[in-house]
Amino acid sequence: MTQEQRENLFCFRSYIEKSLNPTYVLSYMKEWLSDEDVEKIQKEGDKEGPTAAATLFLQSILDLKEDGWFRGFLDALHSAGYSGLYKAIQSWDFQLIENLEEHRQLLKRIEPSLRDIDPVQLLSYLNDCILEQEMEEIRQVKLNSGKGASALKLAQCLYRSDKENWPKTFGIALEETNCDLKNLWNFRDDCREVTDVEMTDDEDDSCAVNINLQYMEDAQLDNLSRNPCFPLCSPSEPCQQSTYFPKKARSYQTELAQPALSGKHTIICAPTGSGKTFVSLMICDHHLRNRPAGQKGKVVFLATKVPVYEQQKKVFQEHFERSSYTVAGICGETATNTPVAMVIEGNDITVMTPQILLNCLNDGTLPSLSLFTLMIFDECHNTTGNHPYNVLMSKYLQLKFENAETPLPQIVGLTASLGVGSAKSLEETIEHICTVCAALNAQVISTVKENTKDLEEIVYKPHKTIRLIQKRPQSRFVDIISHMMSQTEDLAKNLYPIDTLSDIKCRSFGTQKYEQWIVGVQKRCSVLQLPNKEEESKICRALFIYTEHLRKYNDALIINEDARTQDALAYLKEFFENIKAGGFDEIEEKLASNFEDKLQEMIAISQDESNENPKLEDITFILEEEYRLKPQTRSILFVKTRALVAALKNWIEESPHLKHLKPDALMGRGKRNQNTGMTLPNQKGVLDSFKSDGDSKMLIATSVADEGIDIAQCNLVLLYEYIGNVIKMIQVRGRGRAKDSKCILVTSKSERAETEKNNMLKEEMMNKAINNLQKWDEETFTQKIKDLQMKQKLKQDSRKKESPPRLLPGSRRLLCGKCKRFACDSESIRVIEGAHHTVLDGNFRNRFLTQPHNKPNRYGNFEKRCKLYCNECHHDWGITVKYMNLEDLPVIKVESFSIEDPVSERQYYFRKWKDVDFPMKAFAIEEMSS
Repeated sequence: MTQEQRENLFCFRSYIEKSLNPTYVLSYMKEWLSDEDVEKIQKEGDKEGPTAAATLFLQSILDLKEDGWFRGFLDALHSAGYSGLYKAIQSWDFQLIENLEEHRQLLKRIEPSLRDIDPVQLLSYLNDCILEQEMEEIRQVKLNSGKGASALKLAQCLYRSDKENWPKTFGIALEETNCDLKNLWNFRDDCREVTDVEMTDDEDDSCAVNINLQYMEDAQLDNLSRNPCFPLCSPSEPCQQSTYFPKKARSYQTELAQPALSGKHTIICAPTGSGKTFVSLMICDHHLRNRPAGQKGKVVFLATKVPVYEQQKKVFQEHFERSSYTVAGICGETATNTPVAMVIEGNDITVMTPQILLNCLNDGTLPSLSLFTLMIFDECHNTTGNHPYNVLMSKYLQLKFENAETPLPQIVGLTASLGVGSAKSLEETIEHICTVCAALNAQVISTVKENTKDLEEIVYKPHKTIRLIQKRPQSRFVDIISHMMSQTEDLAKNLYPIDTLSDIKCRSFGTQKYEQWIVGVQKRCSVLQLPNKEEESKICRALFIYTEHLRKYNDALIINEDARTQDALAYLKEFFENIKAGGFDEIEEKLASNFEDKLQEMIAISQDESNENPKLEDITFILEEEYRLKPQTRSILFVKTRALVAALKNWIEESPHLKHLKPDALMGRGKRNQNTGMTLPNQKGVLDSFKSDGDSKMLIATSVADEGIDIAQCNLVLLYEYIGNVIKMIQVRGRGRAKDSKCILVTSKSERAETEKNNMLKEEMMNKAINNLQKWDEETFTQKIKDLQMKQKLKQDSRKKESPPRLLPGSRRLLCGKCKRFACDSESIRVIEGAHHTVLDGNFRNRFLTQPHNKPNRYGNFEKRCKLYCNECHHDWGITVKYMNLEDLPVIKVESFSIEDPVSERQYYFRKWKDVDFPMKAFAIEEMSS
């Protein structure tokens, strides 16, 4: 038996334990099991039932050292009649058995109604559903104990059946015997609602699958090393030793670069780790050296996220350090104090984020894209929808069609995957890829065709496996939290019918769908209007409190599902401690009291070893085996949320079996004004430690680690309930770059496993589509791109003809979004530097209170000082800043307020300032002195 077979048998044991009754296979296993083992298993079955016996049986065979026992186990299953398990274990595909779970649950639900049937009448129809020994036992039970007992025995046998057709056959048997139970066995209708609710548990991936998500890969420097020669040095300057020096390009890199070197607009599509960054350096150098006489080249390299921008800027600066070409960088954190036009004019290459370039074009800082001669788009698959890449290229195409005489830059895009969009067929995939090509004005898609062997020697494609693991069973902790959530909902409903505030009617506790329901309720609550304004304020404030508590309970259930109960409980305790520190009101005191009443019981549950999460046991097994076989393994564990990063880090550090891994956490930078996430220096510190062969052998990361941050080679990538679309799959898989590396999806949800399998198929479809497009003749491809571009231009032209949103005259009243107390009039709002909003109203300061900001820092001309809260309900209104010589200037966020028209008394909600429908004046320093 191979180690992989042993691991698989362990990981899929839950399916085997639910179906196998060892009593029926022990006689076939006497060659492998001792008489003592057989007796123990039989006693366990008599005392605790077949599931407990199956657990002991599997434990006994997994401990066997003799050769051949695994084949003996398969033969025993086949001989005993367990055809479903036999087939599943042979292929390690338990999907058909997993599909039976819904039918098993329905059978449990209707079990009380089974007592009235005569099971013996059904047995002739069920020959292929249950074992011969089981049929004989059912007959014997009827003789000894009567019809009711034999019916329950039949239910037990069906529940453990591994035959994929038993639900349908059972239904036919009920029909043929005209049994009244046939009406209950209408599985689709009776269980549709239950199934739909259960499926919403997977809604927490909807954001990951969204095609608007941005995925990036890291800067690849495989070609850069310490070398005394620097062939790209300017002939006029002597070469000196530098930190990095380029080697000769590999054959496949030259192949990838060739179309761009010949001047074509090119999309370069190659795997993560193949060195696309080095290819872009080759293209830059060639472009700058081969300009026509009298023309100077100017390159912009665009990276979508600040961490990636930082990496690529460093790569370009070190690469061109000893040449005559200069490199500069501009991103959001430096743009405010940077004379962008002068920086671009004074350098040959500018590395920047696309939004900064777009802002500069929109405000006239830069005249047009024609000032560049080469534009390189890193992670160019993001050129869709409203992404800054796509908006930039819309401006490019506008110049192309409306100012044909204007010289335009060459376009080069870099990506590991162009994706398939929403395509379901090869034809639709070709259309999607052509659309991306049209957006980037691409003339060719460059992939490795001639030098694949050279590529395969450098880029190791990790072995991808999917482990479908046991779900965490319902626990007393979940019951307690769910009960408190029901109580909280009831309290809210006593005040107002909250179900009318959201379009989501079907929701389950502990799901992303429930979080979406909370968001919807809070948004509509912020513009809720009642005849009695005092009552309106009271109700809205109360609903916000209730829904915020529901949110935290929901988060705790999600943490509990994938981590330890004690981590979920610690999350809740911290929440209530923070509320207590800020001062209770009557509602919060009642909710806190409800929590305190159950706290000791929940602490006892969290400390109960029998309540351990079986999902973590599987993660432990995988890691233990991997590090036992390869002690130098370096691994990345991807998870969905920051809260789960913290929970799993604590678990591993406290685990006696895993604490030697000394895990580090890697998270994104967090949303503005929120105290979550990691700063860029924190990220760099963690990554530097991991890359320097330090003590840490594992990173626990959110999606930031698949977004282009440079990560050292690792040979194990674990995706813990973590999936996305085909682009995300390819990017994440590329994190495992060491030879013989593995990428393992660990999930307890069959739908996620199925999604990942579909992504693998979509990757094949994408590669086939690219291959087909590369076979098109140049004229056909060019015409297709032109047609798509013209189609897009017509859409843009029609949008231009639409009247812009009209700003309505008159003032508006800003009310606190939580308690509805008056904050200020819109006439008092001033716009600073086109983006920040302050209030010039002497009485405004009487309506808020401040607390020192946890993360005070500078950005541009602003120095963040304090958090700003409503003095009535402590709702977050924004921050205070030092701006120039002005101290404690309030800066508010519109999403915190309800906007009321004083004439109609209607209220509106705006998420962003750019969406408001009332005019605002620009800030003038003179007004402050008056």
